[in-house]
Amino acid sequence: MATEGGGKEMNEIKTQFTTREGLYKLLPHSEYSRPNRVPFNSQGSNPVRVSFVNLNDQSGNGDRLCFNVGRELYFYIYKGVRKAADLSKPIDKRIYKGTQPTCHDFNHLTATAESVSLLVGFSAGQVQLIDPIKKETSKLFNEERLIDKSRVTCVKWVPGSESLFLVAHSSGNMYLYNVEHTCGTTAPHYQLLKQGESFAVHTCKSKSTRNPLLKWTVGEGALNEFAFSPDGKFLACVSQDGFLRVFNFDSVELHGTMKSYFGGLLCVCWSPDGKYIVTGGEDDLVTVWSFVDCRVIARGHGHKSWVSVVAFDPYTTSVEEGDPMEFSGSDEDFQDLLHFGRDRANSTQSRLSKRNSTDSRPVSVTYRFGSVGQDTQLCLWDLTEDILFPHQPLSRARTHTNVMNATSPPAGSNGNSVTTPGNSVLPPLPRSNSLPHSAVSNAGSKSSVMDGAIASGVSKFATLSLHDRKERHHEKDHKRNHSMGHISSKSSDKLNLVTKTKTDPAKTLGTPLCPRMEDVPLLEPLICKKIAHERLTVLIFLEDCIVTACQEGFICTWGRPGKVPAEHFCRQEDRMQGVLQDQN
Repeated sequence: MATEGGGKEMNEIKTQFTTREGLYKLLPHSEYSRPNRVPFNSQGSNPVRVSFVNLNDQSGNGDRLCFNVGRELYFYIYKGVRKAADLSKPIDKRIYKGTQPTCHDFNHLTATAESVSLLVGFSAGQVQLIDPIKKETSKLFNEERLIDKSRVTCVKWVPGSESLFLVAHSSGNMYLYNVEHTCGTTAPHYQLLKQGESFAVHTCKSKSTRNPLLKWTVGEGALNEFAFSPDGKFLACVSQDGFLRVFNFDSVELHGTMKSYFGGLLCVCWSPDGKYIVTGGEDDLVTVWSFVDCRVIARGHGHKSWVSVVAFDPYTTSVEEGDPMEFSGSDEDFQDLLHFGRDRANSTQSRLSKRNSTDSRPVSVTYRFGSVGQDTQLCLWDLTEDILFPHQPLSRARTHTNVMNATSPPAGSNGNSVTTPGNSVLPPLPRSNSLPHSAVSNAGSKSSVMDGAIASGVSKFATLSLHDRKERHHEKDHKRNHSMGHISSKSSDKLNLVTKTKTDPAKTLGTPLCPRMEDVPLLEPLICKKIAHERLTVLIFLEDCIVTACQEGFICTWGRPGKVPAEHFCRQEDRMQGVLQDQN
């Protein structure tokens, strides 16, 4: 629940912020929560999560919203920026005993106005398949907890499938299920299918087909989150051992890895074109990893505590004409950008099409992504060409990005290229000259990937003194009072023991797995605003708004510039006053 105005005090909750696109504004009338609007006592409970689905009905109001708060699960019509939320009429509401919902995911492929398939993972390890429109519960998987007894950390439908879904647990295991198969009445027996460095995949050994179809054991400690690439062919996993591991999902091969600066990695997301992966975690950083080169290309520092969610904004991209310069990407690279943002699709396409003419100037592209953390702050970041292609001359006409270091490597760099999940090819980025010129290979990795990471060096960190001051300030202001570790010290101690079992951070620091801070560009956020009283657990970019949620159970809608009807601004204050009167 936010106060009005911009405010200068550090602890004041912000209700609006401005970027190059314009003003983003919190819409109190579009806030979703439990029907009584009372803040939830979140101490010791699982994170609030939000899932969306569009039913494509004829009314034009097909968006549906699901969120969990404590033992409760709600399913609402989501009216977004258009109309006020009606919390008195949830389509479905469920209260669970003895366990709590931890995560959920809609099947967008099968969703209709009459039926929708929703998977819900629980703290005791079960997974439920429900239809909140028909108010039916069709199946319960791992009901007797014979497959895994630990908390479900992430559940997602396999892209393009009506029946397959993947479930991750805090045990470090993932399981592939089919909704058509049963789980059996006895504990499953497994046989090894494939094994590599820090991972193993087993099939279920049974006379008749049963769940789980596959069991993945990945890394050490909890497997905190996974994400499929946009084309569904690759799977990115982040674990409590601090590693990002990217697999070819069909061939079960390890494509590449990355290590956090310290601590566990908690969240992961793909860029809309599949070329980049962003992670966040207990090092308070956001880390950008190149899928093509299997290397860290940038880190972002803005949070003062653990980063809980990272997400790309597919609706915000900047395409600008610059001075003539050589661009080494293919035409397909530019076509990938056409998928960014329906609201800017026409202008983007017209500008990109100019590249085919002989007298046109090249385009400069900016990726936008965001992050929220346990410090209650929202950060937005721009990833620009001076970071993505440091071996090229910088364009004079460029979107502003706060980058703390400048790189000026040699103009020509050679190396092999790798096809991205978007089926486009990019040249490898030059690697820092302070890193060893030998590839650190993993079992199952493709040699061409690692060869592509060996390229010409780049210059040292240009503003090292400023960076050092920033680091000292960061250590001084670091807050752990928002962290999960203070809620459950026993589980934190257990995770710390697990983290120390195999990987020695001192041996990975300064290698391609985990470059030193001065060896990669350090981004500063475009905006960094405190927007909640409790730790933030949700960040979702929609076409006309941004959705955030905090552990108190409030799901907030932030209207994008030019996307909110004028009359809503006029009536916004009156509606907010009415809500406060109802509470009193």
